[in-house]
Amino acid sequence: MSKYNVAIVGATGMVGQEFIKILEERKFPLNGLRLLASDRSVGRKVYFGGEELQVGETTNKSFKEVEIAFFSAGTDVSLSFAPVAAKSGAVVIDNSAAFRMDPNVPLVVPEVNPDDLRSVPTGIVANPNCSTIQMVVALYPLHKINPIKRIIVDTYQSVSGTGAAAVEELTTGSKLVLEGKNPIPHVYPHQIAFNILPHIDVFLDNGYSKEEWKMVTETRKIMHEPNIAISATAVRVPVFVSHSEAIHVEFARKITPDEVREILATAPGVKVLDDPEVSMYPLPWSVAGQDDVFVGRVREDVSCANGIAMWVVADNIRKGAALNAVQIAEKMMEMGLLP
Repeated sequence: MSKYNVAIVGATGMVGQEFIKILEERKFPLNGLRLLASDRSVGRKVYFGGEELQVGETTNKSFKEVEIAFFSAGTDVSLSFAPVAAKSGAVVIDNSAAFRMDPNVPLVVPEVNPDDLRSVPTGIVANPNCSTIQMVVALYPLHKINPIKRIIVDTYQSVSGTGAAAVEELTTGSKLVLEGKNPIPHVYPHQIAFNILPHIDVFLDNGYSKEEWKMVTETRKIMHEPNIAISATAVRVPVFVSHSEAIHVEFARKITPDEVREILATAPGVKVLDDPEVSMYPLPWSVAGQDDVFVGRVREDVSCANGIAMWVVADNIRKGAALNAVQIAEKMMEMGLLP
């Protein structure tokens, strides 16, 4: 098996740390691992495979001899350095929103549209938004059998999706509330401890937030279905890890909950956990650290003739970010698309 020189940009962030963990867990075929971040993190030590690696600064010269570059440092960093890395010869797998809707950049979930990896003209592959990834992993196996006409999705997204500062804000804010004090928010516009915020990212002119609109446009691109009707409401909840989604789907034909469970039971990357009588359904706490997308509460949507409602939960830092990107690289290796 070929081995690759790999770089992680944003190596000290939550997703960057998850990249490091996953590469080690999956025994990714590494020839070398280069950890990069901003100048604030230069010199930090990270352990990998029993060795101590030092974090370097991301510059235009950072990508010499790098063959795969995972980016997890945000849109501005990706816009500045992803084209540089690609020009240096690396395949860039970018976790930011910078290139997702670029028609020359494939937006990939390996369980759904791996063939899009056959054409990477810019040298950049985009990793979708975390909430989009788990939804399409759960819905695409059903769509292949019974075309989806409409999706209504409400998300319950953990604070880790915002980053380490948000995790700290929830932790300290919860302590203050329990002490009878009022926390002062810094990361979010309102207190997140013991609260929920129907506000993720900025609001657009159409009344949707940017996070909600990502789910609309990204789902259509990944599934190659520009005409699917989609509406999303994205909500931040006081949970540390894992995003949950209440999804209502209208299909072209009647489909029963048993048929849905049967299809998803053999779908790649999906686990069905669905027996409400014994309180069995996916929970953010139990799903954290797991690779799969978990589905439960499958039932007929009584408001719609061909409708199904379901509850979908996944670890947003893992499958919603780092794992999906690593799986993209693994799929490219499997398909013979890496040098």
